[in-house]
Amino acid sequence: MAILDLAGVNQGTVSFITNFGHRLYADDFLRQLDQCFGQGDFYENQTNPRAVEAFLRTALDFPEGSFDGALVWDVLEYLAPPLLTVVVQKLRGMLRPGSCLLALFHSEERSETVPSYSFRIHDHRTIQLSARGRRQPAQFFNNRSLERLFQDFESVKFFLTRDHLREVIVRR
Repeated sequence: MAILDLAGVNQGTVSFITNFGHRLYADDFLRQLDQCFGQGDFYENQTNPRAVEAFLRTALDFPEGSFDGALVWDVLEYLAPPLLTVVVQKLRGMLRPGSCLLALFHSEERSETVPSYSFRIHDHRTIQLSARGRRQPAQFFNNRSLERLFQDFESVKFFLTRDHLREVIVRR
């Protein structure tokens, strides 16, 4: 299988996925966001059509049906609503029918900033989170808003972790 990992290259995750005989395509999506939209108002810049087009060419330039799964982690929280819609549609197109996508969302709605993480799959039971600092999310997501976000997918399942993260698994 081909798996997309938006947390960037991490040896633990690479070893875990490739030891099963799968291919892993990794990119640091958050770093790409900062490079494309970080000068000035981060969220206002995400509404610039030319910047969005350049970002999509840089970060998500894969053909339709390229992946059997995607590890999206927490990066969708940092997308302004118009860009978020485009990115979710693009991810859906990049996934093969029946494949799954994993995304995480903070469940604490009262915080102005939330920790952003770097994720590493340690083993089949453990994902290690390393803090990358704090960021202001573009918006907070409850279960209903997540269902709307992933409405074009076949199914959406939610789990609340002990780290106050809402784990979302969607099937294309």
